[in-house]
Amino acid sequence: NKNKTPMNLVVIGHVDAGKSTTTGHLVMLQGGIEKRKVEEFKKEAAAMGKGTFYFAWILDKLKSERDRGITINISLTKFESGKRQYTIIDAPGHRDFIKNMIT
Repeated sequence: NKNKTPMNLVVIGHVDAGKSTTTGHLVMLQGGIEKRKVEEFKKEAAAMGKGTFYFAWILDKLKSERDRGITINISLTKFESGKRQYTIIDAPGHRDFIKNMIT
């Protein structure tokens, strides 16, 4: 919608600070993902013994990210509110993957 103000955000911070979890929760609360999909992630995470990671899986799509519990590559997601169009980039925090954030 061209009448909505764009809002671009990049979430950066230290590894294990909860960036992907917090951002995934925000995306879910704003309707950026179907609740059915969140429930799938919740079941899959619990089956892997990573029950608290399911919000992060909204953004962390790579199998290696889910297995290791860290963001390796940036993830871009979009959703809208009543007044704004949001674009959020979730960036890796682990020092080995900072280059993925920069490029």
